[in-house]
Amino acid sequence: MSDHHDAHPVGTNFYTDQRGLKSWLFTLDHKRIGMMYLATTMLFFFVGGLMALLVRLELMTPGQTIVSAGTYNKLFTLHGAVMIFLFIIPVIPAALGNFLLPIMIGAKDVAFPRLNLASYYIFIGGAALALLSIVLGSADTGWTFYTPYSIRSATSVALITFSVFIMGFSSILTGLNFIVTIHKLRAPGMTFYKMPLFLWAIYATAIIQVLATPVIGITTVLLVIERTLGIGFFDPKLGGDPVLFQHFFWFYSHPAVYIMILPAMGIISEVIAVFSRKHIFGYKAIAYSSLAIALISFLVWGHHMFVSGQSELSSTLFSVLTMLVAIPTAIKVVNWTATMYKGSIDLKTPMLYALAFLFLFTIGGLTGLFLATLAVDVHLHDTYFVVAHFHYVMMGGTVMGLLAGLHYWWPKMTGRMYSEKWGCVSAVLIFLGFNVTFLSQFVLGRDGMPRRYYDYLPQYANLNMVSTFGSWMIGSGFLIMTIYLLGSLSRGAKAPTNPWGGKTLEWMTSSPPPTGNFETVPHVTEGPYEYGVK
Repeated sequence: MSDHHDAHPVGTNFYTDQRGLKSWLFTLDHKRIGMMYLATTMLFFFVGGLMALLVRLELMTPGQTIVSAGTYNKLFTLHGAVMIFLFIIPVIPAALGNFLLPIMIGAKDVAFPRLNLASYYIFIGGAALALLSIVLGSADTGWTFYTPYSIRSATSVALITFSVFIMGFSSILTGLNFIVTIHKLRAPGMTFYKMPLFLWAIYATAIIQVLATPVIGITTVLLVIERTLGIGFFDPKLGGDPVLFQHFFWFYSHPAVYIMILPAMGIISEVIAVFSRKHIFGYKAIAYSSLAIALISFLVWGHHMFVSGQSELSSTLFSVLTMLVAIPTAIKVVNWTATMYKGSIDLKTPMLYALAFLFLFTIGGLTGLFLATLAVDVHLHDTYFVVAHFHYVMMGGTVMGLLAGLHYWWPKMTGRMYSEKWGCVSAVLIFLGFNVTFLSQFVLGRDGMPRRYYDYLPQYANLNMVSTFGSWMIGSGFLIMTIYLLGSLSRGAKAPTNPWGGKTLEWMTSSPPPTGNFETVPHVTEGPYEYGVK
């Protein structure tokens, strides 16, 4: 079973010289490609975060605060598009997944290293087009690019939607690479049931990437063709159907929510087991629930369209299917909680973010049930309740999971330890700031404040001010984090091989790992969470 490990021998024929900028730009080492993805996506997170702060600053008071209505529309469009397509979709699979997946299955690299590097440059090409669209006038449609307005808008909609089309290829190639790697390059003894749960989550994510991403690619190309050639796919004037665009868009974009959240769930499984010093409770249930979420995610897109005029039967079916997603999700939450029960819990920074994930994502999931209920959704649709729900799932879920994983694997990736004290300060500040920012938006939405609006009635002013103060707390937390993580690269203590006492394979090699990951091919004889077993 170990023959495949000799397919890419470590040496100058396969891996480039390990020094200098050129060695990074042309590397085929999955770890370096993962680090490049991490640096790039976190840069986009910084850009999207600055736009979020500007949006919140504008909404701090009624009327114009800092920008005009047109500029505001462009700001919140770019905030959404940058955060979704340039940060949150690629960051965990392409960055952490690339770095860790081969090591965690005992392989030297991914199945297709050159395709891996190509996917990164395709992503960079798409991202460059998205940034060019900002220079050439930006877009003002919202990140969903809804027709018919996106067909008629005088802004650079075609350029930013075409950039989404290009970045889709990167997502598909990464997903294909991961599926083949998991099937073909596992170390001797590494059965599917001995794989870390992070890899089950990445595997389920890769399936969604391969099957769903072509749909958004086709949709954005049709929009570009309609804008440039005047062919009526979505324009009712030309015999098109604007609601068809919503069906296409959400058929991809709802599964994409799980491209964002499933890898974060995988991280939480790793962190909770390690920092509770217990075997994960219900390993197979958590593993299969990832696949169940991936399957159900393709069947629920219509819950975004309850007020679009679709039939009552369609809406009822989508409502029921949406509530079904709660079952595999609840299985995970219950099993994580059971894992912590009577565990030896160590409240290090990764565990703080994992606990924040549990609290915030549970709120996000439960408020999703309100929006899945037809009668309630009609009242809450397109209000700030939806904005708050979405952020509790995406930031309270995905970003908290990412931060747990980033702090957990930072010593392994960089070979350096960060300041635990400042890690805890930052985690608490981000958690408190997040709740101040978005709990207030649930109330605003319940009271009827519509989303995407530049201005609002005076009765909403106080809670908007509270929400803006909260955004400053979040920004302060991330600023502290940036300082201590980057500072650790030069001043941090040298990381030991296994600082947290983990049982998965990445902790059995040096920090950072050598070029081929392991000196000899590992032979796996036990599961990844065998605490208390010699």
